[in-house]
Amino acid sequence: MSLWAWAVKAYGREGVGDLCVDLQDAHGQSVPYLLFAAWAALEGRRVEAVRAVALARAWEAEVVSPLRAVRRRLKQELPGTADAARWALREQVKGVELGAERLLLEGLETLAGEPGAARPLGQALSAASLAFGGAPEAKISRLATLLS
Repeated sequence: MSLWAWAVKAYGREGVGDLCVDLQDAHGQSVPYLLFAAWAALEGRRVEAVRAVALARAWEAEVVSPLRAVRRRLKQELPGTADAARWALREQVKGVELGAERLLLEGLETLAGEPGAARPLGQALSAASLAFGGAPEAKISRLATLLS
């Protein structure tokens, strides 16, 4: 299964989305990178970690985070804008943000080898978390449980 297809399905599981947003907002985690690490571990794919982290950091800093900031700002009233127009624009930005995350995941997938024997999910997520400054182990363990 492609990384994108797996990530959409995994993110939709009960509790995964909320936990991912918490890890992102409270701990500076890259949700696409965490999902990539989980997918690679479950599929037993070898990963070019240095290149993958660099790619995820660049996309997060230059594309995904700025789009997220604009989308979130559009939730608030802005002078001289009608609510309906602002919400319509917010939905457009949300679509572009999702498209950017998809491109990031597709780029990350190119840095993964062929499937093999699955690796421990918790260890993979812990390592992925550390690449973005770390997060509480209890939350990373919970994510591993939800994705298992």
